Amino acid sequence: QVQLVESGGGLVQAGGSLRLSCAASGSIGSINVWGWYRQAPGAPGLQRELVATITSGGSTNYADSVKGRFTISRDNAKNTVHLQMNSLKPEDTSVYYCKTNAMLVGGYAYAEYWGQGTQVTVSS
Repeated sequence: QVQLVESGGGLVQAGGSLRLSCAASGSIGSINVWGWYRQAPGAPGLQRELVATITSGGSTNYADSVKGRFTISRDNAKNTVHLQMNSLKPEDTSVYYCKTNAMLVGGYAYAEYWGQGTQVTVSS
């Protein structure tokens, strides 16, 4: 199994910055894609919104709402992904989740794994 642990969330004023990190542990053979998603408070039944993704080759993709403000990066050696969030807005307030597609050692297929989520609150 693969465990994902997020850190770095918190309370920040509008215009401020936060850096989220997510570390994967377990019997990891390889990771091909990392992603950050978010789910607004009070909306547990709604689909999580994609924020950013990064592939093993370093290709990135961002939601239009965060382009130019957020930057996703990965450390392959440490099985870690980061999300640098600048110029934060109140509408960025959400629980942020990391997700990865990982293959276990000795495995033959990739599977999705999710972190437990970290709260980001941006005050106006």
